[in-house]
Amino acid sequence: MEERRLEYLKINPDDMTAVALVPLSAGKKCVIDGREITLREDIMQGHKFALTDIKAGEKVIKYGSPIGIAKEDIKEGQWIHTHNLKTGLGDLLEYTYHKVPTDIEPTKDVKFMGYQRANGKVGVRNEIWIIPTVGCVNNVAQAIERQAQQYVSGSVEAICAFPHPYGCSQMGDDQEYTRTILGDLILHPNAGGVLVLGLGCENSNIGVMKDYIGDYDDKRIRFLSAQDTEDEIASALEIIKELADIAKEDKREPISASELIIGLKCGGSDGLSGITANPTVGKFSDIIVSKGGTTMLTEVPEMFGAETLLMNRCANEEIFHETVDLINDFKNYFKSHNQTIYENPSPGNKKGGISTLEDKSLGCVQKSGSAAVQGVLSYGEVVRKKGLNLLSAPGNDLVAATALAASGAQIVLFTTGRGTPFASPVPTIKIATNTPMAEKKKNWIDFSCGRIVQDETIDETADKLFDYVIKVASGEPVKSEQNGFHDMAIFKRGVTL
Repeated sequence: MEERRLEYLKINPDDMTAVALVPLSAGKKCVIDGREITLREDIMQGHKFALTDIKAGEKVIKYGSPIGIAKEDIKEGQWIHTHNLKTGLGDLLEYTYHKVPTDIEPTKDVKFMGYQRANGKVGVRNEIWIIPTVGCVNNVAQAIERQAQQYVSGSVEAICAFPHPYGCSQMGDDQEYTRTILGDLILHPNAGGVLVLGLGCENSNIGVMKDYIGDYDDKRIRFLSAQDTEDEIASALEIIKELADIAKEDKREPISASELIIGLKCGGSDGLSGITANPTVGKFSDIIVSKGGTTMLTEVPEMFGAETLLMNRCANEEIFHETVDLINDFKNYFKSHNQTIYENPSPGNKKGGISTLEDKSLGCVQKSGSAAVQGVLSYGEVVRKKGLNLLSAPGNDLVAATALAASGAQIVLFTTGRGTPFASPVPTIKIATNTPMAEKKKNWIDFSCGRIVQDETIDETADKLFDYVIKVASGEPVKSEQNGFHDMAIFKRGVTL
C-alpha cells in the first residue's frame, strides 16, 4: 500500500481526481479509498485521472475545490486535462467576507547573520548596485560592472548592474512604475552602495529620481549623469571604488529572524506543485510569521480562482476590501486590453499537468500558508506590516520577482516544476517540485521538495527549507549568484511614445 501511495495521490477527501506522482501505464490498477480503479490510458507524471464517472457539465474537484467543468463525459480511470476540462470561472465577481481562524502561535526567535543599516533596515547581502535611470545607458552600466569587479573583496560581495529598457518615452502609470521601482531598488538594504547612472536628457533623469527616494545617505548613494562627464566609465569607476571603500567596513552581525522579508513566487508549474513545493513554502511562510517576520505573495492573475481562500483569511474587513480591489483591478486590466482573463496556464504548465487557471491558482495560494493577510500592497509599494502581505504584480516571473525585491524582500523563494535559470535583484532560491528535475538541473535548483512523495513530510521539509533560508540570509550564495545572474524587469501596461 505504501508503494502505491508514492505512485499516485488523492489530495483531498472530496476530490474526484488523483494525481500521478510517477508516469502510470494504461491498465494499471490503483487502489484509492479501498476502491480499485483501472487506468484507461497512460497518465504522465503530475497529470490527473478520474476517480469516478463525471458527467459533461459537472464540476471537477481537486484540492477539495472545483478546478473546472467537464467538457464531455469522463469515465473512471480516464485522463483529465485540457481536452476534456474547461475553466468554470467568470469575469468580475461579487465577494463576501467570511473570516476564518488564522492564529499562528509565536515560536522561538532564531538569529541570522545580516547587515544592519543606519536607517533601521536589514540586508542579507552587501553588494554595490549600478542602477541605470534609462535603457540608453545599459551598455555603459554593464561595462562599468565588468571593470569594477576588481573591487569585489572582503565584505563587498558583488557589484551588479541592473539594465532595463525604460526610463524615457513613457506615459502615465508606466512612467510612474519605472520611477517607483528604480527608487525602491536604490534604497534596498541588500546594497551597501549604489551608483545611479543617468544619461541626462531622459524623462526619469537624476533630478526626478531624487524626488522618488527622499532622504538618502549621500556617502552610499551616488549619482552620475553620462552626458556631464568626458569619460563616464572612468568617472563611474572612481565612484565605485569610493563606495567599495565604505562598504568593505560593513560586517555581518546576529539579527532576529523577525527582520526577514521573504518573497513567495511562482504558482502551479506542474501537477506536483500543489503537493510538494507550494505547501512546503506555505509551511515555511507560517514559520517566518510565527517568528515575527514577513512574507509577500504576488502574481495576482495566478490567484484568480482561489482568491476567496485569501479573502477569508484577511485580518479585518478593510483588508478584505483591499484584496477584492487587488483582484478586480487586475481583471479590469485584462478586460481593458480585450484579453481573456482566465487563460493563464502556459504551455509548460499544461505539459506538467496543469489544466485550468483554477488548477493553477489552488496550487499557487498554498504558498501563503495559513496565516492572516495583514496587508495589501500596490505595485512598487514598500512593505510596512509584519506578517503575510499580498503584492500587486503580474504573473511574469521577472516582473513579479523584481516587484518582490522592490517592495522590500531580501530573498525570493521560487517554486518550479520545470526549472529556470533566472534570478532577481535579490538571492532567488529555486525550489523544485519533483526529484527528477532537481537532479537533472543541479546548476539551477537550490532546494528540492521531491522527497515529500518519497520519504519526508511537508513539516520536515519546511523545517529544512527554513534552515536553508537562514544560511542564505547569512551569506551562503544560491545557484544563480554562483552563476553571476542578476535580473530585473519592470511592469509595462500602456503606451510608449
